[in-house]
Amino acid sequence: MDTSVTIIGLIITILIGIPIFYAMRSNAVNKGKIKEIMNKFSQNNRFKFEKTETQNKKVLALDEKNKGFLLMNFNQKEEEAYFIDLSTVESCKLAITAEGNSNTIEKIDFEFQHKKDKRTESIPFYKIENDQMGQVCLHEDHQLAKKWREIIQDCITN
Repeated sequence: MDTSVTIIGLIITILIGIPIFYAMRSNAVNKGKIKEIMNKFSQNNRFKFEKTETQNKKVLALDEKNKGFLLMNFNQKEEEAYFIDLSTVESCKLAITAEGNSNTIEKIDFEFQHKKDKRTESIPFYKIENDQMGQVCLHEDHQLAKKWREIIQDCITN
């Protein structure tokens, strides 16, 4: 009786322990990648991304003092990172692309209008192709994009 209880206890511990181990390992790898990308875009420590937010494998980072914005997307097979020097930007807005008559949002982009040449630079934030469960992340990502558009716009105007 004691042996069977011990074996069952060990099996349950292993079944619970293995996923926790892999989740912690994955989290450590992602933190390492985030730190590496932030260091890469810090431009010799000119930018210090102190304000950060993570959601749905996306990391948004902002240096309010030196006006730098960094977006990292780990939803792709190859992670993507986009950097904008906000001191060269006049405004930021969201560009939402919807599908025909159904008004299904397919894509959300940050659009930055540059001061000097008035060109528009677009950074992809949400693509329906990357939403594995079909628009499950859309609402959260849309709210996050709205929030960060305000934060970025405040940083640009200050």
